[in-house]
Amino acid sequence: MFLCVRKKAKKLEFGKIGAIEAKKYTNSLKVNNKMYSGSGFSNWEIGDVDVFIDEKGIHHLFHLIIPNHDYIAHAVSKDGLSWKRVKNALFVGDPGEWDDDMLWTMHISKKSDGEGYEMYYTGLKRQDKGIEQKVGRAISTDLIAWKKENLYGLPFKSEAPHYEGPNNNPRQWISFRDPFKYQYKGDDYLLICARSASGPTYRRGCIGVAKREKEGFVLQKPLHIPYVYDDVECPCVFEIKGSHYLLGSIREDIKVRYWSAPEFKGEYSAFHNNVLMPQGNYAARVVKEGKHFLVYNFYFADGNVNTHRVIPPPKELDVDKSGRLLLKSYYYWQKLYKKTILQKDLPLPLPILGNPTAEFVLENESKWRFGCRSGYEIYGFEKPSNDFVWEGTLSVEGMGKTGFVIECDKEGTGYYISIDFMNGFVQFRAWGFNEKDVKNNFIFENIQTNQFEIGEEKQISFKIIRYGNYYELSINDIVKLTLLDFKYSEGKIGIYVCSAVISISDSKIHVIPEPENEYAASDPEKYDNELQPNSIV
Repeated sequence: MFLCVRKKAKKLEFGKIGAIEAKKYTNSLKVNNKMYSGSGFSNWEIGDVDVFIDEKGIHHLFHLIIPNHDYIAHAVSKDGLSWKRVKNALFVGDPGEWDDDMLWTMHISKKSDGEGYEMYYTGLKRQDKGIEQKVGRAISTDLIAWKKENLYGLPFKSEAPHYEGPNNNPRQWISFRDPFKYQYKGDDYLLICARSASGPTYRRGCIGVAKREKEGFVLQKPLHIPYVYDDVECPCVFEIKGSHYLLGSIREDIKVRYWSAPEFKGEYSAFHNNVLMPQGNYAARVVKEGKHFLVYNFYFADGNVNTHRVIPPPKELDVDKSGRLLLKSYYYWQKLYKKTILQKDLPLPLPILGNPTAEFVLENESKWRFGCRSGYEIYGFEKPSNDFVWEGTLSVEGMGKTGFVIECDKEGTGYYISIDFMNGFVQFRAWGFNEKDVKNNFIFENIQTNQFEIGEEKQISFKIIRYGNYYELSINDIVKLTLLDFKYSEGKIGIYVCSAVISISDSKIHVIPEPENEYAASDPEKYDNELQPNSIV
């Protein structure tokens, strides 16, 4: 979590926005493909996120505002891509209240004890100086106006014997945050980012659990202890195809990992590779929409918490025959296709570097063949749209190097997607000329890395999505790279090859609309007008 100080904004009164006003928000939303950044004075204000999808299919995004943590923001969307800020959901308490310092991660769900909705959230008190974190509750009838209501023994905190307490706290501060409500066999449970009462100091991070009893929430022994991490942040649990899966965000490597068990309270285990989302993706939470399990998170650029943060498009979850989670592209992309251009109608790729050992052969209208005996060559062509989905088949002969280029200029500067068919690595890198430093006049930065399974045929189906500064690569229908980067924005797309022969076949490019940044209005009373059809912020 990230600490801050800021003057508290004016509170909203519960009930001030009734059902009529709430209806205006949902009816007046217009899908206009905005990439949500939530930026204000700094461009990294987005903190941990949670998404709730209401009965009308409206996506409600709730997120922290950092570094201040003084309120929980709220945005709405019809498609999970285009967002509009609405009334802020919750503010820190008045001086002396249990949450008068900061608000941390939340989870929104339907109420278990009647009509409406409830938000479990983390609060800090100024008097505690950040040492102690507690979990409390707020309720709403319309997801817009929220009232704090701490029944069920709330707020509550970390306690022995299962978790760290005041007398067993080697770090001098206690993790007890990021609640996630889960209903199982008619009972309510809260998953919590907590710390086991024993073990090495930097390995006590666990997923704690509390069950709601008549007297309130009662802490039980941890649901899962990995015995390796300092904290397991933003935990959540869900069931797919008869198995339960836990997600947690890991500060050590800024990745989202997962574990599985046959039962909710079973023994959770990890596969040989339990990374669900590669580095830079964080605070992932899962929400179900019909038959789709959607994963939402925020992304840190450059692996640095104090850099630009954006809510990327969601991904979907599936399970393979071995029970491993698979990350897939969001189904909604296909609804955005404005035009599809087949490979035979694309511009022919031309060499950029001028390597004399390279050649390009147009085998037929749906197959391009590239070769380069010595060194690199890049073959690029003008993209038909700034924003696109490019899919097709990539085949490789021999042991050379290959991959894709995006935003590539006449000197070869741009983004490179390296695909290693021998070792099963895929990397997204920025590579090119550094005009700012003649003594170090190149850029070579690996931004994100992942693994993929190598087939005997050395052939993959690929899908590359470029949506503003968002980039996504799927290999054989599984998302392997999902990131945002802001170094390059113009240039050609294409393929590179080194000491190999490769081919691109049966490819097509789908043109999609360009996203726009979204910013909240300075005057909350103007929201109704700004959410009317055809409005653009």
